[in-house]
Amino acid sequence: MNTYSKFAPNVYIAKCFESHTKGDIVTLTSQHGKETEVEIFNLVKEQDGYYFYSFVRCDGLNSQSRAIQKAQQYQNIANNAIKRSEQYCEKASERRDFLSLGEPIKVGHHSEKTHRALLERNRNRMDKAVTEMHKAESYESKIAYWENMADKIDLSMPESLEFFRFELAKAKAKHQDLKKHPEKREHSYSLTYAQKAVNNLEKQVKLASLLWDVLH
Repeated sequence: MNTYSKFAPNVYIAKCFESHTKGDIVTLTSQHGKETEVEIFNLVKEQDGYYFYSFVRCDGLNSQSRAIQKAQQYQNIANNAIKRSEQYCEKASERRDFLSLGEPIKVGHHSEKTHRALLERNRNRMDKAVTEMHKAESYESKIAYWENMADKIDLSMPESLEFFRFELAKAKAKHQDLKKHPEKREHSYSLTYAQKAVNNLEKQVKLASLLWDVLH
């Protein structure tokens, strides 16, 4: 059975018991038993009798599209919560015309039980309306997070190699510019931060090359 193996944060490669070549279609099985067809890209490593490959999903889903799906999923949940909140608010208006009169409960009267039950129903409905609204609000940060993720390129995508190479070239140029022109440094750590950015991007390019460089 071919499975997933974690390669880097948010990046998984295929762990296969047989050798494959670029373009082969294989089925990966998650730890929960879900099967997904993928297209083999690069051999990343061989270890303990297994072959580890980078891959692209045959269904076209990558990190960006999954992020978009996730954001939409949370948006739908929030919308449903808002809808339920509005419905509870509407139900809480049962016999509003009567309650607006401020008629006191007539203790001992045949209407006492009905009156108390009406007030209790409406009170419970308003409580539920508030709960659903809070639930909708709680998803706002999750929606924002996944919408932000949808704008990012990461190592799970073949285009990440070109992207990180481009970003590395920019980072190196900025670092060299700050070295030659100290007056451009905004603070005493500007050069250090610029060098750190170069180092980080060099690591990203190295990983992306293992995954997606056709000459690898």
